Amino acid sequence: MSYSDIIKKSVLEGFSYADFSTTKMAVTLGLTFLIAVYIFFVYRFITRNTFYNKNFNITMAIISVVTAGIVIAMQSNFVISLGMVGALSIVRFRTAIKEPMDLLFLFWSIGTGIVCGAGLYELAIVIALVVTFGLLVLQLVPVMASPMLLVIKLNNIDKEETVLSTVKKSTQKYKIDSKSITNGRENLIMEIRSKDYSSLTNEISKIEGVVSVTLMHHEGEVKN
Repeated sequence: MSYSDIIKKSVLEGFSYADFSTTKMAVTLGLTFLIAVYIFFVYRFITRNTFYNKNFNITMAIISVVTAGIVIAMQSNFVISLGMVGALSIVRFRTAIKEPMDLLFLFWSIGTGIVCGAGLYELAIVIALVVTFGLLVLQLVPVMASPMLLVIKLNNIDKEETVLSTVKKSTQKYKIDSKSITNGRENLIMEIRSKDYSSLTNEISKIEGVVSVTLMHHEGEVKN
């Protein structure tokens, strides 16, 4: 028997997964579904104060069961495993994940299906408990208030110093992010931190030459 025959026999025997009986498959899919339901409720609890998408949550939970079924099928037959790899390699999912938290839960759901499909039920339960604990603990960490964006339009660039002195006097910290001048008109965008934003905008709006003052909440990260 040549080496190629030995390798071929070893691979084929490795994929003849006789232990995966109907009972074991039912237990695997049932336990996967229970953990998926647990993920469903954890996601609902974590996103209670934000925009909640029930369809995404249901889809994410059922993905665990589907993934577990695919893993079982790939273990049961060598030909099926090659077909699954080929089929999944040409599938492209174009749905954009806007929230990082959604991406975490999606990977958790897929990972649960893979782990349960491989028969590592204890590992799937431990992962669920650790992930839940981590989410609850990190949710308690206070978030530092981000600075506000102040957008000022001037029709007279000579008034810039007056505006900056007013901002400096009424803020704890400020930084000019953008400055543009067009035909004698100037646009300023600043990051500011202040205890009284309303008074600041009112004071700036009274300066001669100020066309408009806009205060916006800053959603991105700011590097100090």
